[in-house]
Amino acid sequence: MTTGDDLRRFDRRLIECRRCPRLVAWREQVAREKRAAFRDWDYWGRPVPGFGDPAARMLILGLAPAAHGGNRTGRVFTGDRSGDWLFASLWRTGFANQPTSVSRDDGLALADCYITAPVKCAPPANKPLPEERDNCASWLEEELGLLPRIRVVVALGSFAWDTALRHLGPVRPKPRFTHAAETALPHGRTLLGSYHVSQQNTQTGKLTQAMLDAVFLRARELLKEGQ
Repeated sequence: MTTGDDLRRFDRRLIECRRCPRLVAWREQVAREKRAAFRDWDYWGRPVPGFGDPAARMLILGLAPAAHGGNRTGRVFTGDRSGDWLFASLWRTGFANQPTSVSRDDGLALADCYITAPVKCAPPANKPLPEERDNCASWLEEELGLLPRIRVVVALGSFAWDTALRHLGPVRPKPRFTHAAETALPHGRTLLGSYHVSQQNTQTGKLTQAMLDAVFLRARELLKEGQ
């Protein structure tokens, strides 16, 4: 069984990665220049590891760290409005011990849940290139291998949905991504889809709190069925 030490050893290697020159340059530029509101922060400016319960049965896949979120705090989905939405929902549905996440030492703990991103470095305009996704694929593959108890995968957005099918499939014909989409994966796993918790989606009402909660409540139902 994977332990926290196994994941910490993985994280130590991951944060030294410099495979993608464009991403390295961008994450470090953002860390130097900073946003005015965070000028007193010592930005992380490196690849951002996953976070959560090593024995988790639910995996959440995002896209990539935000320039002034995970790239600043060093923890995925931490320190930006997307994270505010995500962790509040996880708290309401019983997967987190508190509804907020502002820094790596804020006391947040996840239960039966692990969060990671297919691309580990913040990309310009939140849009990684296909070759950057491919460069990161071996990191994600290794990370998934350290999470053998995963039974439900929640994909936040179409990028994560396609990534999950690529790494945890195959599923034929390829299922289409929509919010609340559900499809069976090999080895008794289930893939659930949700619109990404981006500000574009949450501020326009494309994704509501109730819609997001419903996805995690469905995940909980699936985990209960699989006990």
